[in-house]
Order: sequence, then structure tokens, then C-alpha cells
Amino acid sequence: MRYTRPAVTAAAKSSNGGSKSPRVVVSLATYNEAENLRPLVDTIREFAPTAHILVIDDNSPDGTGKIADELSGSLRDVYVIHRPGKLGLGTATVAAMRFAVDGGYDYYINLDADFSHPPRFIPDLLAGMARVDVMIGSRYVAGGGVEGGFDFRRKFMSTGINMYARLLLGLRTRDNSGSFRCYRVAKLAKIDFDWVRSRGYSFQEEILFWCKRVGATFGETPILFENRRGGASKLNRNEAIKALQVMLTLGVDRALGRLPDAGAR
Repeated sequence: MRYTRPAVTAAAKSSNGGSKSPRVVVSLATYNEAENLRPLVDTIREFAPTAHILVIDDNSPDGTGKIADELSGSLRDVYVIHRPGKLGLGTATVAAMRFAVDGGYDYYINLDADFSHPPRFIPDLLAGMARVDVMIGSRYVAGGGVEGGFDFRRKFMSTGINMYARLLLGLRTRDNSGSFRCYRVAKLAKIDFDWVRSRGYSFQEEILFWCKRVGATFGETPILFENRRGGASKLNRNEAIKALQVMLTLGVDRALGRLPDAGAR
């Protein structure tokens, strides 16, 4: 993996008495998202004009990584991590979180690279950070939803995974499987990412669990989950089964007191 570490510059200062405005980085984990990446970056900039953007590309065969490099070369504060192959959504998000910690950011936002998480909701996520450490863009609170509704298979998978997350991991939030979130980086810095077991989609539930273990507080703001604009979905039944398995073993270890001491860092 390679990237250029961002620096804190004078642009990070606001005009209000020279006080530092929150530094925000938005990450996009990509694999074959050539159709979506450029317009998505433009839209993110529309709703979060001062945010830095990080693309983590897993050597996409469709040339997504090349487009990311072009964007980084032509736009300010766009960074790219190139990885040698498809290593999993969870490991990509961990790489982005490490980037946020190393770069001294205040907030880290993650969203899918297929427009299913509309950037117009980013201001709502950021507004919620005044009162919590993790703000979740939620489909399952009042005002949230799914464009056109879930089909039976996806609704069954999503409902089952969220039920398991609340039961096994002790989470109280309603949308634990969605990845459209804003995190306080100071809380992420308390997590030893070596604790994380997930490589794929179960990461979304697991990272909330570890955030809770280090004392993070949570909130949810409604979003509309939209159908992807291009490319193909990577979620399948095997990923859902793996997510349930990871949560089961994590829940058993939690019940038996076999988890690492979250206060040791």
C-alpha cells in the first residue's frame, strides 16, 4: 500500500478568531467503480467542500485506480491507497481509519462508492457529531428508508444481521449493518485494529462493538439508501453468513470474558 500523508495546513484554520475547524476525511473503498468514482467525488465536494477524500482501490480491473490517480493529480486533498488485490471491505476501512488517525483528522466519514449513500446526507452526519462520537446514517429510524424498498432476500439478510448485532454484541443502534457513518477519530485512536476479526461486511457491526468498548457514544440520523448507479453489488449470501459467524464468536467471547482490555491502549 502507498499514500502521501496529509499535512495540517493553514487552510484547516477557520476565519473565526483563527480557531481550528474540524478536519474531515471521507473514504471510498473501491473495486470496479470506474463509472461512479469521478461523479461521486464531485458530489462529495458539493456537500463537504473542505473535506479531504481518500480512495482505497483493490487493483480494480476496470481502471478505477487510474481514475483515482487522475483525480488526486488534478484536485486538492484527494489521496489514493493502492492495494495489490481484493482484500476485503473490512481491511479497506481499517486502512482508511489508520489514515485518519495518522493524519490527525477530527472526523472520519465512510460511504459506499456506488452512490447508494447519497453525499447530501453528509452535513447531517457532521451536525450530529456535536453530541456523539459515532453518527450512523440510518435506514431504520423515522425518516430513513430504502429507495424502492428491499426485496425479500435483502430485507431478510439485513433484518437478521441487525437482530444478531443487538443480541450478541449488545448494540442498541438500529442500523448496524450500514457503512454510511461519521466517527470521532480520537475514539478510533483508542482501538487496537489488531483486535478486528472481520475482513468483509461483518466489519460494520464489529467496529461499532469496539467503538462501544472504548466508550464511544452513538446516534442515528435518517438517510435514504439508494440503488447503485453503476457496476454490480458485491454483497452475497456467503458474506451474510460470514457476518453472522463473526458476530457469534465475538458474542461468545464477550459473554465468557475473553476479549482484550479495551482500556489498555
